[in-house]
Amino acid sequence: MVMLDMEIKFELMKTRNIGIMAHIDAGKTTTTERILFFSGKIHRIGEVDEGTTVMDWMEQEQERGITITSASTTTFWGEHRINIIDTPGHVDFTVEVERSLRVLDGGVVVFCAVGGVEPQSETVWRQADKYQVPRIAYINKMDRVGSNFFETVKQMKERLNPNCTPIQLPMGSEDSFNGIIDLVEMKAMVFSEGDKGLNINIENIPDDLVNKAKEHHAHLVEKLAELDDAIMSKFIHNEPVTTEELKIVIRRNTINLKFVPVLCGASFRNKGIQPLLDAICDYLPSPLDIPPVKGVNPLTQKEEIRTVDDSEHLCAICFKIMSDPYVGKLNFCRVYSGVIRSGEYVYNSNKDVKERVGKLVKMHANKQEIVDEICSGDIGGCVGFKETKTGDTICSQKHPITLEIMQFPEAVIWMSIEPITKIDQEKLSISLSKLQEEDPTFRVKYNEETGQTVISGMGELHLEIIVDRLLREFKVGANVGKPHVAYKETITKKTTATGKFIRQSGGRGQYGHVVIELEPGDKGSGIVFLNRITGGAIPREYIPAVKEGILGSSKNGSLAGYPVIDAVITLVDGSFHEVDSSELAFKIAASMAFSNGVKQANPILLEPIMNIEVLVPGEYMGDVVGDLNSRRCKIESIHDKLNIKAIKGFVPLSEMFGYATALRSLTQGRGIYTMEPSYYTEIPKHLSEKIISLQSSKLNT
Repeated sequence: MVMLDMEIKFELMKTRNIGIMAHIDAGKTTTTERILFFSGKIHRIGEVDEGTTVMDWMEQEQERGITITSASTTTFWGEHRINIIDTPGHVDFTVEVERSLRVLDGGVVVFCAVGGVEPQSETVWRQADKYQVPRIAYINKMDRVGSNFFETVKQMKERLNPNCTPIQLPMGSEDSFNGIIDLVEMKAMVFSEGDKGLNINIENIPDDLVNKAKEHHAHLVEKLAELDDAIMSKFIHNEPVTTEELKIVIRRNTINLKFVPVLCGASFRNKGIQPLLDAICDYLPSPLDIPPVKGVNPLTQKEEIRTVDDSEHLCAICFKIMSDPYVGKLNFCRVYSGVIRSGEYVYNSNKDVKERVGKLVKMHANKQEIVDEICSGDIGGCVGFKETKTGDTICSQKHPITLEIMQFPEAVIWMSIEPITKIDQEKLSISLSKLQEEDPTFRVKYNEETGQTVISGMGELHLEIIVDRLLREFKVGANVGKPHVAYKETITKKTTATGKFIRQSGGRGQYGHVVIELEPGDKGSGIVFLNRITGGAIPREYIPAVKEGILGSSKNGSLAGYPVIDAVITLVDGSFHEVDSSELAFKIAASMAFSNGVKQANPILLEPIMNIEVLVPGEYMGDVVGDLNSRRCKIESIHDKLNIKAIKGFVPLSEMFGYATALRSLTQGRGIYTMEPSYYTEIPKHLSEKIISLQSSKLNT
């Protein structure tokens, strides 16, 4: 038994659960494809441009040359097993990165040596910081014209983390890039051109690069000396530091988030992949290296921890759902402790239901390998769950635990969708339900005033992909309206409001009476409900109904029917009737009080503001800036980024529909932009009046 435990521990020490993350078009999928090729998982390299990569398996991904959904696979490098998740780079699919990071032990952040640190690079870096994911940085595309390794490292130190430190140097750049210098081993690795880069020649560092390599090696040792007393002692006494000592200290401080090793390569040219695989195994954590997962026991409300051990009580999280045409719903789970076995029952502590594990699979993109169990520290797919959603905790019913729930951003854009025929009506409802299960940032609601089904998401591309999947994958005939901005409403002054609901109909009636105070809340706080009832003016059992009534009413504001956000609602007084009071009565009374209060509190309309960066050649800058100004863009900075101008600013989403086409025509197809939601702010009065008038005319027709 002890021997078996030792074997399991050894296997876990050799396991890596990693994600590949980056800005769009930095080369994530190409890098993943090369990792699979060099590790022997696939025998033919696919290309993104040809739509033949393993990880981009959806039709929409192959056509557009972008990653839309995170795909997972398992490969081996030497004795190490590497579970890889390739995540999207486009900001509309940022939730895929978010939920992948929630369950990963380490990450590889890919940067473009030409573009440097781009907006989405910063976004994924912040997400990795949020979940405290150790990472290594890989500067890709060293073979491209305009590539600059040292400028990219400089940007990383300034914008991301001052501890980003090269452990490799490129030998040459652009067409002359032919190898890398390993600053840990102090050797040169030269990649052969003729055999797809399978062979690497280990050589002495060329004479013209020796001084540069020594300088950066000394800088690496100095950086590590700041983090480790043993290295510091050797550094002070000018004693040599062994390769093994350097590797141990780099690994320890990478796992502790105090150091970020920086590597380089050219994935498309098959250069730098084997050293990247070595670095993943050498420096990123195994499941045993990360702290035990913490959760709350739903019965005692006390914090509990689960260690990575098959003999521990089961604790896993569902981080993704995929609709599979053959097996139905597939729940991707990360097992933190214990074992999930095929055919057994598990407990969903969020939904308080038992679920039967019908089948267990290991995924290789969209291909499945059936397994009997998923052990602690591993990732796999479960077939047969009916109630389990993204973010739910799977555990043992006798020893329940609930892990921290994932938070997903609010949708900023919506459009209406209507089925063409009666048959399509039912298919549309089922398909939208499946898509909503898969993607927590995709929302569906039925607008009773207009009789329309409204879908909302993170951006134009997000909804475009959803509609494309509905038409092609789910074969639903539907008409789609134009995209609209998801406006919000808020209040600007403090006020007190009363809601009274009294009904007498012979026999038992209805009685609910609440007094609430409304005041503006902090930005991004949503609706905050506080209970300040004293002396039993409203019995405790009716308070949840009051809260429910307020939250329900907040979904439709008083100006144009948009959701109300950023308000603090305090329940201060009320009264009840011994016989006639009920939860329903207090829910209705609270709803009435909230609606009345919002009208009295000077409500205003808010619009989503996007953080935008536009990259254009210098000769088009004037036209692009003029166009952005006409779109109410507040330009924050314009700076040179190699041979192009980078324009950064904040712009209302409502002004940006169709911007991709406009930018192409202004720059002869040479301009590109990225945009992500930033914050909500008040709409100018003349535009607000126009929107309110338009909404009221829609409701009246």
